[in-house]
Amino acid sequence: MASLRVGPAAFRRLAFAALTALAAIVVTGGAVRLTSSGLGCPTWPKCTPGSLTAELSFHPMVEFANRVVSAAVGLVVVATVVGALRRTPRRSDLTALSFGLLAGYLGQAVLGGLTVVFHLTPVLVMAHFLLSMLLVLDAFMLWQRAGMPSGRRRALVRGEVLLLARVVSVTAVLVLVLGTVVTGTGPNSGALAVRRLPFDLNSVAQLHSDAVLFLTGVTVALAVVLRMVTAPAGVQRRCRVLLGLIVGQAAVGFAQYFLGLPRVLVGLHILGATLFWLATLSLEAAMHEPVDGSAAGTAETDQPSLPTGRALADARP
Repeated sequence: MASLRVGPAAFRRLAFAALTALAAIVVTGGAVRLTSSGLGCPTWPKCTPGSLTAELSFHPMVEFANRVVSAAVGLVVVATVVGALRRTPRRSDLTALSFGLLAGYLGQAVLGGLTVVFHLTPVLVMAHFLLSMLLVLDAFMLWQRAGMPSGRRRALVRGEVLLLARVVSVTAVLVLVLGTVVTGTGPNSGALAVRRLPFDLNSVAQLHSDAVLFLTGVTVALAVVLRMVTAPAGVQRRCRVLLGLIVGQAAVGFAQYFLGLPRVLVGLHILGATLFWLATLSLEAAMHEPVDGSAAGTAETDQPSLPTGRALADARP
């Protein structure tokens, strides 16, 4: 049974693989929608009523390829759960987060099936994307905690600064939600003829733009405050990375709106949204450290120098 044991370093690599896979599936799912292949496989779990695989034509093959990628992601998620159960020493927080990935993945499978059954209704497509963002959050927390000792954490910045950072995080969530509303209202539905949300596209796009402008403002304010209070270098760096991604996303968003939502730019916007969400999570994580770095020391011998305290904050994202 000793050969089935998983050390801390190996488990963290598993967690990183899960994070990478769950972020990548967001982009491949976007490719399905942008090629109008969402109903290339009109049934679920089979591609067609009589076959598990797709016929040799473009839209069915695109949708079937995404299902194969989803199955591969599922294997990574299951491996992560097994790794958490076999990790030495076992940690309840890592086990809980691993099972959270499994529950979210199964939820995605159900949502994906319902999305096909109900012909890509926008509300289900929106839920599919937002659940993906929750899974990325879970996977990021798992990967980050796997490299740190267990136990309580404390803030590396003052309470007022931490509150401003929370405003940034909450606004980031709002921007993601409003982005799905714009997508559900716009023309890139995922199939050739799908009913869209009954909103005026210009109005919801303006609302989304306003939220992005507010997010840009509070992130600039946070960057200035972090510099004024001499926050750890890693925290300041991650804030600048986040600000750069926000500005880049805003530029792509305005370009795609004024150019009539070309699919290439929409796809780039989906990739940017995933990176922007990861940068938001990275900034939030860098603002805390374990209360007692020595708590990790006893059993995690195959990982001699876990990143704790300000060393974690100063690490490059």
